[in-house]
Amino acid sequence: MSRQQILTLIAMASINFSSMICYSILGPFFPNEAKKKGVSQAMIGLIFGIYALCTLVGSLILGKYIVQIGAKFMIVAGLFVSSGCTVLFGFLDQVSDGTVFIVLCLITRCINAIGFSAAVTSSFAVSGKVFPDNIATVLGFMEIFTGLGLILGPPLGGWLYQSFGYEIPFVFTGCLLFATVPLNLWILPNAVPSSQNSFLRLCTRIKILLICFVVFTLSSGLGFLDATLSIFAIEKLNLSAGSVGLLMIGLSLPYGAASPVFGVISDKYPSVRKWMMVVGGMATAVSFCFLGPLPVFHIRSQLWLTVLMLIVVGFSLCMSCIPTFAEMIACAHENGFEEGMSTLGLVSGLFSAVWSAGMFFGPTIGGYITQTLNFEWSAGVQGALAFLAVRKINFRIKAISRRRVCRVL
Repeated sequence: MSRQQILTLIAMASINFSSMICYSILGPFFPNEAKKKGVSQAMIGLIFGIYALCTLVGSLILGKYIVQIGAKFMIVAGLFVSSGCTVLFGFLDQVSDGTVFIVLCLITRCINAIGFSAAVTSSFAVSGKVFPDNIATVLGFMEIFTGLGLILGPPLGGWLYQSFGYEIPFVFTGCLLFATVPLNLWILPNAVPSSQNSFLRLCTRIKILLICFVVFTLSSGLGFLDATLSIFAIEKLNLSAGSVGLLMIGLSLPYGAASPVFGVISDKYPSVRKWMMVVGGMATAVSFCFLGPLPVFHIRSQLWLTVLMLIVVGFSLCMSCIPTFAEMIACAHENGFEEGMSTLGLVSGLFSAVWSAGMFFGPTIGGYITQTLNFEWSAGVQGALAFLAVRKINFRIKAISRRRVCRVL
């Protein structure tokens, strides 16, 4: 790699690591803290989900206008806004219980999400520009730092919360994210502008829509676990907030460890990307059904089973997720989109938007089902979504294979 590529990789890794720590620290203690203030499980799910909804809108808009705004400016400004909102969120425990607390949580999360969407959407586009021939490998490498952020965030947040109270986890991680602003300001290259392409044209491709549905189911499962797993573990498994943070390592550790391996496989053997999505999606569906597990299995909730299924979820989500971005870029180029920052901005914006849609759906709908029924049935719904995505992709693969056979005959 050239010096510029190495520096870009460092910058992207710092964004992934610090952003994911800021995002994941809420899981072990915030749902229970909000519950003490009289917030319902459905509203807790909305507080988690509104972040993803605003990221969805921000990704679509910013991905469209990345050429005019500038990728580097979007990353730096996004990190600055997100770090400030993270620190601010740490002082919301001073607010009185009830409606005011909920409204301030929602507003802060919305602004934080817009900053996050600017940074992440631009980072995907810059990665595709600097590493045009190895995008899956690079994304796989960066997912190591995503995994590290997800691994360290919950136990770090749980420990800081138990040791120093509600404010310190957010102040610490917000300052950590702010430290990446000057680093990225110095390191990142200025992208060369290119012509514009259309979101509508990109979304008319059936293959793109199927991949988007896969991405949606993956992020929906992660968002669901963020909003509901901690309360389930505290009430059903009798774990403390600190122990819940350690429990979440079972999800993020295999995800981060397997990412570079699947990234290399995806780049070296592009033909297996579809099968990676199918196999990973099937494993995700089965593991969510046994996470609770579903009441129809008549199996009692046990700690070892929950940990095992979280490990399978982390590994299978990684297998399904890593090939999706590279496959979307390849599909865009196959359909006449030029190889430039405009196309990369559209694809990264669409990817981030669909990911965010799942992150909104998972906590909100999952939180509502959990409140109405229980965690076990809600996890089963996530498994059913993953299975449906597998069926669609598998049907597409078979249809393509039949057409090829017909052409040969």
